[in-house]
Amino acid sequence: MPAYWLARSKINDPVAYKKYTDEVPGILKKYGGRPFARGGEFKVLEGDTPYERFIVVEFDSMADAEACFNSPEYVEAAAHRRVAGVATNELVIVEGGDASPR
Repeated sequence: MPAYWLARSKINDPVAYKKYTDEVPGILKKYGGRPFARGGEFKVLEGDTPYERFIVVEFDSMADAEACFNSPEYVEAAAHRRVAGVATNELVIVEGGDASPR
């Protein structure tokens, strides 16, 4: 079953953050990640958000999504955006499909 990275970011230092975004496409590809949305225009329809960048990446499975996140190359790339003051980020992995009670 597919799984999705759902990420939100508020970028404070675009130059430093770009070090992360330059490395990520190749890492995602290596783990089978397919970006559905990566930045671009957005519209908040309800509530307030401090975030300004939204990312959706599909993987074949939850295991693949977690393997990518925990991979040495992703950990190294993410270190660029985790430097204090560079950005505020949120990333969750969601399994695809409808798990609503019936």
